[in-house]
Amino acid sequence: MKTGMSGSSGNGNAMIRDEHVIRQARRQFFASSASGLGGIALLSLLAEDGLLGAGGIPEGDKANPLRPRTPHFAPRAKSCIFLFLAGAPSHVDLYDPKPILQERNGQPLPKSITDKVRFAFIKKESAILMGSSRKFTPHGECGMELADLLPHIGSCADDIALVRSMHTDAFNHHPAQLMMTTGVPRFGRPSLGSWLNYGLGSESRDLPGYVVLTAGRGSSGGVSNWTSGFLPSTYEGVLFRSQGEPVLNLNNPAGLDRQMQKAGLETINRLNGRRLELINDPEIASRMSAYELAFRMQAAAPELIDTRSESKATLDEYGVTRAEPEKNNFRGGGADVYRQFSTNCLLARRLVERGVRCVTVMHASWDHHSNLDAEISYNAGMLDQPAAALVKDLKRRGMLDETLVICAGEFGRTPLGENRGGSKQNTGRDHHPHAFSLWMAGGGIQGGQVYGKTDEIGWAPVEDAVHVNDLHATILHLFGFDHHRLTHNFRGLNVRLTDQGGKVLDRLIS
Repeated sequence: MKTGMSGSSGNGNAMIRDEHVIRQARRQFFASSASGLGGIALLSLLAEDGLLGAGGIPEGDKANPLRPRTPHFAPRAKSCIFLFLAGAPSHVDLYDPKPILQERNGQPLPKSITDKVRFAFIKKESAILMGSSRKFTPHGECGMELADLLPHIGSCADDIALVRSMHTDAFNHHPAQLMMTTGVPRFGRPSLGSWLNYGLGSESRDLPGYVVLTAGRGSSGGVSNWTSGFLPSTYEGVLFRSQGEPVLNLNNPAGLDRQMQKAGLETINRLNGRRLELINDPEIASRMSAYELAFRMQAAAPELIDTRSESKATLDEYGVTRAEPEKNNFRGGGADVYRQFSTNCLLARRLVERGVRCVTVMHASWDHHSNLDAEISYNAGMLDQPAAALVKDLKRRGMLDETLVICAGEFGRTPLGENRGGSKQNTGRDHHPHAFSLWMAGGGIQGGQVYGKTDEIGWAPVEDAVHVNDLHATILHLFGFDHHRLTHNFRGLNVRLTDQGGKVLDRLIS
């Protein structure tokens, strides 16, 4: 009888294990595709406790995805802040002065170009050149020419590298945003921030390794711009808010204090621990760890967004305290956008101070098909002061050398005018993938230089053309990675950020 009872118990346990095995593939699929706090939390705690081994299976003290790791060679940068201007700012109105374009204002685009080009909205038969109304002046010892809308960024000219010869493969927003953030113009690939977090791990115990802050109307790409793709969800960007509850559903419900929560967690973990001993399901260990990270984040996240510890001089420098423009109904506008973006730039510094690997500060929209002069003035006014303050603040604190700051959109705008909204005149510019500008500072970048050159109307690069994949290869190099070797096996293929090509731009590196 005892033997029979023992056998029955053994068979019962075996049945439980068999049932678990049958459902394991489905469970692993949902675990790998999870996003948000739960996915971040579960792997973060497993990583911290040394529980997560290859393939997501708890294996004692094996290396895990989120612990800090050493790259291929000595890095110049340890953290990244990406100011992403979704919608695409006009390079010929901000960064790339073209006096010839102004002289040829109203003239048709040469047929040699129109015969070969595809426009997003402009009709070929009515394509005419439109000069810029902006005045460009030199800044810094390097003499970098920038538009009159960017005086604060101009004061950082000797610390930034301005790339005027960018080009990309997509001429619509969502594919081009994916190209800039993931290296390909389609869904399903990990973002740059996810790759950095994957390669280097996280130095933050209480916060995600990759954080996203947004302002404005929201980009067309949305969460696909900070996804982890086929990488584990722990590397996905986590959306933070600059006020109120930093992460939605992070706080306890009313009536549940911290001691009660802790007691509940201990009870749940004991029950889950018994189940874990029985079937050794890593999802159970993950669930236990997720609660613990959320518990810690409840204290860390509110402290992060509470900027009252910052000096008035710092808040003023970033523009957090400045008045909102009276007119704010432009693209990218809103009642509180100036404060939001200024605060987000300050929070980006606070995040990297606390060990967060990558921060994306996103603003939309710079999609000025019409009303260009007024709308780009509004958006540039929002960007200029806090972006420059971020560079100066990092430098003053001794953080700029190891923090890479990038400011870019997904493509440029046409040197051609576009007529929208019933206007009798061209007041905007169309999408332009053939040429655009961006700037970088810190993290091993050689400041005080202009890299690359476009033709006399800003149509295409004529010197040192830089593809988006070249940019990604260079960024990975700054973080200590050979971009050919930072890979992840997905469906039998070793996939990388720069699958479609890419070369390191040595002249940009100090």
